[in-house]
Amino acid sequence: MTTTGKPPISFWAVSVIAFVWNLMGVFNYLNQAYNQEAILETLDQAQREVFEGIPAWATAAFALAVFSGTIGSIGLLLRKKWARPFFIVSFVMALAQFIHWLFISDAVAAFGSSTYAMPILVLVIGLYLIFFAKKATTNGWLK
Repeated sequence: MTTTGKPPISFWAVSVIAFVWNLMGVFNYLNQAYNQEAILETLDQAQREVFEGIPAWATAAFALAVFSGTIGSIGLLLRKKWARPFFIVSFVMALAQFIHWLFISDAVAAFGSSTYAMPILVLVIGLYLIFFAKKATTNGWLK
């Protein structure tokens, strides 16, 4: 098996999409952290209690997930193999956050069964990025 070291267009497409995806996560985190009053005004009482009951460790996991995912995406764009460990941290932190959100808090009761959709999507994309970075390293696209 020969590797050229020059990544194909698809590598760049995935890298840019990953960067934009993770920037959206950063935006969501910053919105939640700095715009709480506006968010609370849109929620009913049960939803408000769930939102206000998010512990500091779950908020920290959210922050670590989105910022490490963004750094991992920057690593892809710079063609650095250190991107993969950042994606792993991002995935583990997102998993911790979603375990709280879906199984410890009353989020599903307050927000409905559609509450599962975004966590599943985030985790699937997170796993994909871990394996994509591994493949890119194996193919010699990351150094």
